[in-house]
This record gives sequence, structure tokens and C-alpha cells, in this order.
Amino acid sequence: MVFRDGCDLKLLVTGANGFLGRYVVAEALRRGHAVRAALRSAADVAKLGWANHPNLEIARVDLRSRRGLVDAVAGTDAVLHLAAAKSGDMYAQYAGTVVATENLLAAMTEANVRRIVVISSLSVYNYLKIPSFSLLSEDSPLETDAFQRDEYAHTKLVQERLVRDHATQNGWGFTVLRPGVIYGKDNLFTARLGMQAGRVWIRTGAWAKLPLTYVENCAEAIVLAAENDTALGQTLNVIDDDPPTQRRYAAMLRRRLSPRPVIIPVAWSVMWLLAGMAVTTNKLLFKNRAKIPGLFIPARLHARCKPLRFTNQKIKATLGWKPRYSVSESLDRSLGKSDAELTKVDTPTTAAAPVGNKAEVAA
Repeated sequence: MVFRDGCDLKLLVTGANGFLGRYVVAEALRRGHAVRAALRSAADVAKLGWANHPNLEIARVDLRSRRGLVDAVAGTDAVLHLAAAKSGDMYAQYAGTVVATENLLAAMTEANVRRIVVISSLSVYNYLKIPSFSLLSEDSPLETDAFQRDEYAHTKLVQERLVRDHATQNGWGFTVLRPGVIYGKDNLFTARLGMQAGRVWIRTGAWAKLPLTYVENCAEAIVLAAENDTALGQTLNVIDDDPPTQRRYAAMLRRRLSPRPVIIPVAWSVMWLLAGMAVTTNKLLFKNRAKIPGLFIPARLHARCKPLRFTNQKIKATLGWKPRYSVSESLDRSLGKSDAELTKVDTPTTAAAPVGNKAEVAA
């Protein structure tokens, strides 16, 4: 598909200044696309490697409001919807994920943009119902009571349903991507390892596989989903090859850090027993009114630390995607390069006509 000014596609990327978004913008530009990067008014992109690229323009919008959204969406071929709230209470996460998605879909409808790739999460699966050491895939059961998990799982489930329903009703093309643990520079520790207190790591489990996806590998999968019609209507997990165990990943990361952290291992079976005792004690003594730490809530513990197997065969078959960097290479890149180096995009020798790098679409 070739369109205006020699660029393959014109893509709107929401959450463009976020941890994942900055790499998605870089990958899209490297692949010859024009990009409109949607970010909030206070966001600073000056230190990123794509800040002055001729095929980039900036849209200053807040997805929690519909102000300026139609202008931000208009004229694009597809939306890569990465923006979401990952912290805060239910109200904050609902506004940043669900309301933001509703506003974006309304703007797409008004602007007649009919293709969206939405980034969800592996958090939507029902880990209590998936047996230990079994294979988690796109066909695994989804969470049915997300409130016993956390706000993030709940809002991601609602977001997926919104996109599917709206796209189906309006005859749009849509793709749902569910990345695993996205890791990279300044985001190398994961709650699936356990807890972190300064230099002390409490590793909850040893043999559970970590469904990692390095941020540059994940970004490539997202742009491929916008390029390929084979992705239309698909739900795809994004997981790199050869997922390491908790023990292996912690050891690989520890060797590269200075000073090295102290790792205190706690077996999965011990955590499972402690969680069960915490729930029983809360029920019998406190009438379920006590606030239990997240790792002692069974639904959350299973989602973080349950030993499972993972597959990326569906996304490989659908998109022809192959993760570019191994775990070892990804860690070396994350610890050895700056954000500017990792997101640097060379200006093409035969550049497409500028799409408005200096001019911004403002709300």
C-alpha cells in the first residue's frame, strides 16, 4: 500500500512519548512511514532521536478530552493506540484508558479513519483458571472477575471490548496486540520476578518462564500489524523467542549491574501457601476487611508468578515477525545506550515531503 508523498502509511501514534511509544515512532519512521505523534502538551521530545525527523509531526492532545482529537486523527491511515494509564486508582486508570479510548474512537469515526491497532496486555487472562506449566496462548480463558486482580486488568479488558465492538459495528479493520512484559532501558525489573527494595530483590519463584518482549522487538511487531492486512481482526500475543526463567533472567540482569543486587529466593509453593493463609486469616478474623499486600492475593500472585509456558507462533505466522534481539542483546543495548541512541532515526537520503515537523496540531 503506497500513499501520499512516497510514504507507505501515515500513522497516528498515541502515547508517543511513553516508554513503548517512543520506540514505535522510531520504528515507523525507519520503515518509511509518516508519523503523527500524539502526546500531552507538557511532554518533551527534544532528547529523542526522532525529534527533528522530516516525516514527523506532533499533535498536542489529551485523550481524556475530545478537544482537538478529530484534527489529530484526520488524514491518517491508521491509529496505533498505545496510550493507557498504568497507575493510580480506578478513576484515574478508567479515565486514562477507557475514557481515552472512547474519545479516540469517536474522533476516528468523525474523521473517517477506519483502522486501529490497540495495545492490550497479557494481564487480561484468567491465571487462576490456567493450570500450572500449561501453555498460555490467545485461546486461553480471559479474566471474568478483574476486580479481584487490579485496576489495570479491568481497564484493559474494557478497552479491548470497546475497540472490538466499535470496529465491528462500523466495518473497520482492527488488531488487538497483547504484549508480555515489555522491558528495556530503565525498565528491566519486572513484578513477575517478585519485589524490589533497593539493592535487595525478593525473587518469588525460580522456574516460571517470563513472557518478555524487548521494547524494540515489540515496536516492530506493532508497526507490522498496521502494515499487514493479515492482521485484520486478529488478537495476537507479543512474546519474544526463548522466554527465560525467573532465575535465569535475574542472574543475567544481576551480572550486568554494579553494584550487584542481593537476591533472596522464595519458592512459588511457599508464596502459594502464604497467599492462601492470608486470605483465610482475613476472612475468619477480619471479615475480609483487611488490606492484603498484592502478592498475597491469589489472583494477583498467579498472574505474576505462576509457572506457565508461552508461545509466539500465532504472531509469527500472521505477521512474519521475528524478534530482532535476544535477551542478552536486549540487556546489553538497554544498559549500554542512551534513549537518543536507541531511538535515533537517520534522515532518508531521498526524503518524502515534510509532514509538518515544526508545525504542531494543537488542541
